[in-house]
Amino acid sequence: MIIWIASYPKSGNTWLRSLLSSYYFSKDGSFDLSLLDKIKSFPNINYFKNYPDKFSNPEDTSKYWIEEQKKINNKDKKLFFLKTHMAVCKINNNSFTDNINSLAGIYILRDPRNVITSISHHYQISLEEAYEFMTDDRRAIIEKVGQRYLGFQPIFSWATNVKSWVENKKFPVLVIKYEDLIDDTYLTFEKVIDFINKISNLESIFNEEKGKNSVKNTNFNILQKLENNYGFKEALTSIKTKKKIKFFNLGEKNNFIKILPQDIKAKLNFKFKKELKFFNYTR
Repeated sequence: MIIWIASYPKSGNTWLRSLLSSYYFSKDGSFDLSLLDKIKSFPNINYFKNYPDKFSNPEDTSKYWIEEQKKINNKDKKLFFLKTHMAVCKINNNSFTDNINSLAGIYILRDPRNVITSISHHYQISLEEAYEFMTDDRRAIIEKVGQRYLGFQPIFSWATNVKSWVENKKFPVLVIKYEDLIDDTYLTFEKVIDFINKISNLESIFNEEKGKNSVKNTNFNILQKLENNYGFKEALTSIKTKKKIKFFNLGEKNNFIKILPQDIKAKLNFKFKKELKFFNYTR
């Protein structure tokens, strides 16, 4: 059964995947970037490239979302982690997932006033463009191979994406804050593992020593060093320079209070006033 590692883009998904892959796919909590391949992205082009369909529209692959999840669950008779940025939604009456194929979700929530600077850097767009990105309820991540649209992830706006997961009733969802991962990585990670054990009826308990190693081996400085030394295939390539854009960029230094222009901050405070209050992002 699938457990989703979900988030809006640039909200800490890769960090949590690093922690989980270190904990579940190494013997002692060690880590290297190749372990991230154990938690694949869904949907992506590899799931649909062998279908004969023309896929002439981005949303055409949506009719195979559930079918591909059935294949995953039939093949792997065990827990299976999948990363996604998708909102829990329907496209052309095709559901992203259901309670038959999904056991649970872990959703990483991040203050949108810090997300915006990461979006701006990751996609090499201005803060104004990043604001439009984050408030667009038709926003999707689209991948095209030749003439075929093989990758389609409707993410919608930040607020809609968050709401779709937090209010999801199809299966249990654990919501954790990126800020809690920063402030107390170990205890937050232990909470995640305890949730996985409980929801999957595993009898194992949190391995404290391995958990400590996972936390130590996936801190931001180490992830940044690994990217600098070996590159990171999930990093995008700049259209202007043709060079890879640094994926692990600011980490804890991404503090909207210090770096976000007042006008953008004011717009976000107004646009997401309800959500900021609800999730206690009140600074």
